Amino acid sequence: MNARRQFLVSAPIGLAGVIAACKNAGPDASAEPHATLAGSAASTQNAPLAVYPADAPTLRWIPKHDELVYTFGGAAPRQRIKPGTRIISWTEDCFDGAAKTAADLPSKVMTPGHDNPQTGPFHIEGAEPGDTVAVHIIKLEPARPYAVSSFGPGFGALVGSSQTAMLGPDFPETTWRYDIDAKRNVAIASSRNGSHTWAVPLAPFLGCLGVAPAGSEVRTTIVPGPFGGNMDCPEVRAGNTVFLGVNVPGALLSFGDGHYAMGEGEIMGAAIEGAMNVEVYVELLKRTSTPVPRIENASEVMFVGSGRPLEDAARVAFKSMVGLARERSGLSEMDAYQFVAQNTKASIVQLVDPEYTVLVRLEKNRLPGLASK
Repeated sequence: MNARRQFLVSAPIGLAGVIAACKNAGPDASAEPHATLAGSAASTQNAPLAVYPADAPTLRWIPKHDELVYTFGGAAPRQRIKPGTRIISWTEDCFDGAAKTAADLPSKVMTPGHDNPQTGPFHIEGAEPGDTVAVHIIKLEPARPYAVSSFGPGFGALVGSSQTAMLGPDFPETTWRYDIDAKRNVAIASSRNGSHTWAVPLAPFLGCLGVAPAGSEVRTTIVPGPFGGNMDCPEVRAGNTVFLGVNVPGALLSFGDGHYAMGEGEIMGAAIEGAMNVEVYVELLKRTSTPVPRIENASEVMFVGSGRPLEDAARVAFKSMVGLARERSGLSEMDAYQFVAQNTKASIVQLVDPEYTVLVRLEKNRLPGLASK
């Protein structure tokens, strides 16, 4: 709690602070008074898409545990904000704060249904279906000196499940604790027998960022979709902007599921999970439709596609990129299809959640006129 309060009190204010937060974290990043862990601020290779005005209204809010929510949609707003508001807050880890050591098995220590607790929802005044929320991620910092990862039977890319039935015993539920080495900017874990250790570079991002789904649906926080949600996408990081289409009045924006780092695919079902200090700036784009989550910075544009089977998740993202190429360049549909086919990169973000996630990305300077629009 002290780390949370320190972040809220000392986070940089004004345009200069935002520019500093969004640029690459240099070797002296630990000297900044707001850094709770040396070198813990997420660095970005690309310039941010935008910075917020120095006089932007600011909401500083730490949710109490009983104020966290466990669905996208269906929860009453915890806060109301105007468009153009900077939010400085905190979010719990995916284990609801219950797993702290390698001896803590989530199935034993967690309340059922409390996966991926969300900070929010934030009701954005004036947001209506057909609009778009732009979430500029200014700063993400690990809020604890440790993180946890785990494996649960029947969950993961290399095991059988109810959807992929296989004969054979399940692997046992297992937990790993990662300790944060602030000087080296890594998370360190040990093998189960203690004979080996490994280090993973910190690369903080939000596993969950979403709005309420369409059609008055209430979705669990383990699901991604057109509303965002549990995308588990490493590009939901400082320096990037996430665009989400509004489905209900007020949008009902929420975020959570802090990841200190994650391998692509999240194949064991969990990242290096930890509580996160969060700073974002929220804008509202009126009468702008965003049917599929889009991520941008000054250099790249990306789409997050979710679905099963995996190729359908990829198709969602690729189709969206073809549409963007047509819109921003004037290419015909076939030319845009060819352009996207030869110029994009695609990553398997995760293939463990109820819907899989694929990220398709494009360097803006490859498409004439894209960077200026």
